[in-house]
Amino acid sequence: MKTVLVTGSAGFIGKHVAEALRRRADTNIIEFDLITPAERLDRGLREADFIFHFAGINRPEIDAEFHIGNTGFTQEICTKLAQYGRKPMIAISSSIQAELDNPYGLSKRGAEASLLDWSKNSGGRVIIFRLKNVFGKWCRPNYNSVTATFCYNIAHDIPINISDPSRELELVYIDDVVSAFLECLDCSASPGSEMREVKTFYRVTLRELAAKVRSFRESRRSLVLPSLDDEFTRRLYATYLSYLEEADFSYLLEQRTDSRGSLAEFIKQTHFGQLFVSRTNPGITRGNHYHHTKTEKFFVLEGEAIIRFRHILNGGIIEHRVSGKDFKVVDIPPGYAHSIENVGESELVTLFWASEIFDSEKADVYPMTVRGRS
Repeated sequence: MKTVLVTGSAGFIGKHVAEALRRRADTNIIEFDLITPAERLDRGLREADFIFHFAGINRPEIDAEFHIGNTGFTQEICTKLAQYGRKPMIAISSSIQAELDNPYGLSKRGAEASLLDWSKNSGGRVIIFRLKNVFGKWCRPNYNSVTATFCYNIAHDIPINISDPSRELELVYIDDVVSAFLECLDCSASPGSEMREVKTFYRVTLRELAAKVRSFRESRRSLVLPSLDDEFTRRLYATYLSYLEEADFSYLLEQRTDSRGSLAEFIKQTHFGQLFVSRTNPGITRGNHYHHTKTEKFFVLEGEAIIRFRHILNGGIIEHRVSGKDFKVVDIPPGYAHSIENVGESELVTLFWASEIFDSEKADVYPMTVRGRS
């Protein structure tokens, strides 16, 4: 059983790492943040086999607080470890800003130097991560993360300001950061220090970032999701959803209702096609048309139905009886007129998938009754 001290455990990275550590049966966690008693820090420094050092200052009221919260606090940790005669392995979240000579960068570089001196003098092991712009759920918006700010503001219909749309960012995802830090738990505790980086990162301009996030919000109206075939967009979409208010998790779809029942489109995507759902009254038949290229899948969720086919050039009627109890999917090939009839006594609920988004200018839908000639 390893005892791990996490400083800054209530911060963005700290809370993710602490959550991941709580899932490990081989780890005992001591969490410390600004609101926890100082005695807990002392306990952690006396007992921990490993320290994840995330505590620090990045948006103070005055620049002098950078040094106090970053360099000064790290020096305090090193001093106490020396007093206690302890040398746990330490991994610290520094920043690429440490390469710069601004007040924040200098304070992070000072924190690194304090740990390097402690490692040299004590024989302890130090791992330094100079992180890029980290994004993901739980990051504080309108603070020091443009991604969090864009996601929160756009989700809440608050304007965003972009001074240089062409400015390029390098972003790293919180799950990759957590994985990189947890890997340190299995490192050798041999003396020395090393610099590490999170290897997976994404380059994106502010213009592109804003456009993607806006497309997520717009998708509730248009129902068109952007392509999620790349990892960055999937992760950014997950991040965006985490900034919705709980009351806004749900939204209504537009229903088209007539004597047959009702129908609503659900999701559309250029590379995927679209999903829609219908409710059909007993005795009603939908369809009676064919496609040349468009394909579909029918999946009855509730009720009883017969799906009928007839080749548009020749052939008899083909019938497939389906029920909401069967979880049966029926493919609709091109060149076959097809229909679906509610043959049950209750409402028929059907989920449809189409291989392309409906376009009234080139619909690829041609009327033809299945039972009888048009």
